[in-house]
Amino acid sequence: MSTTAVSEPQVTLELAIEHGLSEEEFEMIKNYLGRTPTFSELGVYSVMWSEHCSYKNSILEIKKLPRSGPQLLVDAGEENAGLVDIGDGLACAFKIESHNHPSAIEPYQGAATGVGGIHRDIFTMGARPIASLNSLRFGSMDQPRVRYLLDGVVRGISDYGNSFGVPVVGGEVVFDEAYEGNPLVNAMSVGIVKVGETASAIAKGIGNSVIIVGASTGRDGIHGATFASEEISEESEAKRPSVQVGDPFTEKLLLEASLEVLKTGAVVGMQDMGAAGIACSSSEMAAKGGEGMRLDLDKVPMREEGMTAYELLLSESQERMLVVAEKGREQEIIDVYEKWDLNAVVIGEVVDGENVTYIKDGEVKADIPADSLVLGGGAPQYEREVKKPAYLDDVQGFDFKTIKHPKDQNETLKKLLGSPNIASKRWVHEQYDTMVRTNTVNAPGASDSGVIRIKGTNKGLAVKTDCNGRYVYLNPRRGGQIAVAEAARNVVCSGAKPVAITNCLNFGNPYKPEVYWTFREAVGGMGDACRVLNTPVTGGNVSLYNENPNGAIFPTPVVGMLGVIEDVENHVMTPGFKQNHDIVYYIGALRRGLGGSEYLKTIHGLTTGDAPELDLEFELKFQQVLLEAIQNNLVNAAHDISDGGIAVTLAEMAIFSGQGANVSVKNLNGSYIDVLYSEAQSGVVVTVPNANARALERYLEKNGIFYDEIGIVGGPKLIIDEFVDQNVADLKEIYESAIPKAINR
Repeated sequence: MSTTAVSEPQVTLELAIEHGLSEEEFEMIKNYLGRTPTFSELGVYSVMWSEHCSYKNSILEIKKLPRSGPQLLVDAGEENAGLVDIGDGLACAFKIESHNHPSAIEPYQGAATGVGGIHRDIFTMGARPIASLNSLRFGSMDQPRVRYLLDGVVRGISDYGNSFGVPVVGGEVVFDEAYEGNPLVNAMSVGIVKVGETASAIAKGIGNSVIIVGASTGRDGIHGATFASEEISEESEAKRPSVQVGDPFTEKLLLEASLEVLKTGAVVGMQDMGAAGIACSSSEMAAKGGEGMRLDLDKVPMREEGMTAYELLLSESQERMLVVAEKGREQEIIDVYEKWDLNAVVIGEVVDGENVTYIKDGEVKADIPADSLVLGGGAPQYEREVKKPAYLDDVQGFDFKTIKHPKDQNETLKKLLGSPNIASKRWVHEQYDTMVRTNTVNAPGASDSGVIRIKGTNKGLAVKTDCNGRYVYLNPRRGGQIAVAEAARNVVCSGAKPVAITNCLNFGNPYKPEVYWTFREAVGGMGDACRVLNTPVTGGNVSLYNENPNGAIFPTPVVGMLGVIEDVENHVMTPGFKQNHDIVYYIGALRRGLGGSEYLKTIHGLTTGDAPELDLEFELKFQQVLLEAIQNNLVNAAHDISDGGIAVTLAEMAIFSGQGANVSVKNLNGSYIDVLYSEAQSGVVVTVPNANARALERYLEKNGIFYDEIGIVGGPKLIIDEFVDQNVADLKEIYESAIPKAINR
């Protein structure tokens, strides 16, 4: 309990409610403090207890996910990012986070600072970022505002990431009316560090100094965390000051200085200042160390005059971090940051007790028990009311016999290849630097996942972001399972063993029972898949309140999958056809069901049916067998079947290589429409040199995996039975030109 006299005027319940706190929470705060909070204290509680920082409406469900495993070096949520042992004395730090609300209002800075923030989470752990990914969702490309948002977000990611010097190796871009007023911008960073050389976000050691490093503090981003914990509305445009402004060149200096300063051994703890700024980093570090912290806010380098304690505590100015230094070694740290032309100022110390105390103008402005502020401590945790959405029975009971399918599959395939969700995203990823640092093996485009080599070893990492929001909308639990399974299948198709995931849970308002039911089911589905596939959750991010006056987004639990390739020179796989006369095989589960498919959406304008079928136990076995076939060099191309079904998979393999193929899919079950366009899970197309064909068949038979020899590579055309007969060059033109045409209309 706080006993220090506090000089600021006291606040009212009405003011607390304006800050996004409930009456119950206001009473909790008064109980923690033993008095009514001051204005600055109210501000600190409002940001720390916002959904964005405390996960108060989601943490009880998140805790049900599998969060430990033999390769995990820290428990989920323990540090700024997950940490996985990848062998050879190295660990991979990786995490994905959202910057949805800022990007909806100011797409360029919203996306840019999302990239900067996620990279800081990685290098504050002592890891050097080596790869970046993103997962983006927008409304219909027919809308001018959507094109404006797409342009701003992509430029924000590219300008920040390219200047910072980390390659973008993968990602996804999805378009659907469900995201019309609420785009999703999820950024992922992957870094490498030697085991045992990581930094911790902790404050301990009474008398140790607290140093603020990096850029100066301004008024940008104040209440960014609470802004991200409410629905987008007509008034959101007026909250542009809640969107932070980034400087990638300062961040690059901060990266190099921080990695250098960690080598001095003088650092006790280090944490990024992201959401909730000084208030968050100081309270979380103090709570983790079990000791107090006393900060003099007058010493914080400011770039604006007259900033109050409230503003200094809540500012989300970018490119700043808090460092706890061993007493007597402060100058070693300061010298390094000053060498890199960055601020490094002692602003306080670790003290006995449990409170974080903030002083301004010689007066105590806030004095708060640190543990009362933080997730896992005194921050509230709620389990909200649930109700199964009524629409689920309607969509899952949809009668597919009522659909009249087009007879011309040449035209159908061309329409699918020209739909923004399937068409080439070259317009996007060519704006990114994908090859900086020269370690990229598989870049965005013709690859099922990004692959990056780890210099000095034979290893590589395969990384992928994935989620189909339509599937989660139609069947939340199975959709959550598929998000994990498909991400894992994609890294397997690139030659990697899936080892762990990070996630970014994008949902609507948790106070709506239907939304919370969907959230609970989707998270449960992710847990189901992670347990079966042995890919524990290392951490991540929750983004709720993704709603606007027209409704909520599709529930979108994005998965960031990490896979390890032991021999990056010989075991990396790509999807394009390789050479004439290679034999084409389908392997996996039977093709059936059109629910949630891109075919239904693009050709018939429908989002209906049930999510695709998935047998998780079969999926695990299938992935293990496929990976072993790749590692034994039995196949020379592999491509997962996803959006658009096997027809699009074969077309992409042809487009990526410029080679055609003559195939028959009539043995793959059901109607030809199902076979061509079903997005049923656990299916992959591979190609095999003639000399390996019988060996592959024997291997699949031994392991009980269904296969069918469906054709042969060669010629200028893609021919699928009597259904499709198209020049590959014509298909490529449609595939490559669709998004540039939509952008430039």
